[in-house]
Amino acid sequence: MVLNYLWTGFFFVGFVAAAVQWLLLGDVEVFKRIVDGTFDSAKVAVMDIALPLAGVMTLWLGIMKIGEKAGAIDFIARLIAPFFERIFPGVPKNHPANGHMVMNFSANMLGLDNAATPFGLKAMESLQTLNPDPDEASDAQIMFLVLHTSGLTLIPLAIMAQRAVLGAKDPSDIFIPCLIATYVATVVGLVGVAIRQRINLFDRVVLGWLGGISAGIGGLVWFMSRHMNRAEIEVFSKLSSNLLLLAIMVAFMVGAMRRRVNVYDAFIEGAKGGIQTSITIIPYLVGMLVAVSVLRNSGVLALVVAGFNGVFSHLGLNTDFTPALPTALMKPLSGSGSRAMMVDAMKSYGVDSFVGRLACVFQGSADTTFYIVALYYGSVGIKRPRYSISMGLLADFAGVVAAIFVAYLFFH
Repeated sequence: MVLNYLWTGFFFVGFVAAAVQWLLLGDVEVFKRIVDGTFDSAKVAVMDIALPLAGVMTLWLGIMKIGEKAGAIDFIARLIAPFFERIFPGVPKNHPANGHMVMNFSANMLGLDNAATPFGLKAMESLQTLNPDPDEASDAQIMFLVLHTSGLTLIPLAIMAQRAVLGAKDPSDIFIPCLIATYVATVVGLVGVAIRQRINLFDRVVLGWLGGISAGIGGLVWFMSRHMNRAEIEVFSKLSSNLLLLAIMVAFMVGAMRRRVNVYDAFIEGAKGGIQTSITIIPYLVGMLVAVSVLRNSGVLALVVAGFNGVFSHLGLNTDFTPALPTALMKPLSGSGSRAMMVDAMKSYGVDSFVGRLACVFQGSADTTFYIVALYYGSVGIKRPRYSISMGLLADFAGVVAAIFVAYLFFH
């Protein structure tokens, strides 16, 4: 329903804006620009994005399948299980929901969306068996949902693939900034829900996890901001991102070989989904890119950016980040819509521009809050989400602020 209103709304608003320009400004070319833009965007969606994306997705889905068979999900599950026991105090230690939640987050962190969603739906179903009021979200369900909407992902696979398709010099240079931004969103969401639910954040295990990782990321950002110039930060980002990604690939292969897994067969098994994934996204990509094109060519996006420029200029802030904000604003509403905004920003300003990179970090900083609420709560018939949406949006906002900060640090 949300996508229906969004998509038709884009066309309606674009048409009204074009009509105003024609009637008041005498711009007789505005309708031609919009129609030409729809054809161009449809072609770009298929020929320049979806088809080239098939190769990159085929490669990485194959690598991820190797990691799955190597036991990467099981390893992460065992690692974070003690932490989960503390932040879900209402879930019995040996309840099946614990395993489902851990597997869901483990798959999400590795970018295995196809595996994560079934685990997530099963986790919500298991949590519903513990819910005293089936129509209202329980504390455990709210914590699970908010952590899920924060979108913690170790490898922003789809974003890096998109950057590679559009010709980025180093598609992985947004890897570390995305990781920092999504981690901030996750911590803010977790702390916000924990305060509402009076969960003990000073527990030794909780403090160890949150304090240790936060201190590590904070120390890294502090060191780079104090002791590195922009060129050195860019070199560090490229080196660390590519080294870490290569290390993950090698670790997956070594782990699979230790388990006597046929690595090549595992790669082929996972890679088969690459082309299917690219074909699946074509209708969504065409639809949203065309709708965004209508907004852009009608002048609506320019007005939105100008509005943000005015507000932030009045506050005395640097406004170089405002052209990327449509991606951030769209993210809580629609994943395909925000992806279209991200692609539009990269194509309009340059894939390696500050705006293009920031749009990618926005895309990787959180997940689609309203869609996830509708999908997960709808699957078990919950009608009253309580404070799930407000906490999810708080996490989204924290991710946006963090994304702007790290983008200025790494790319500006």
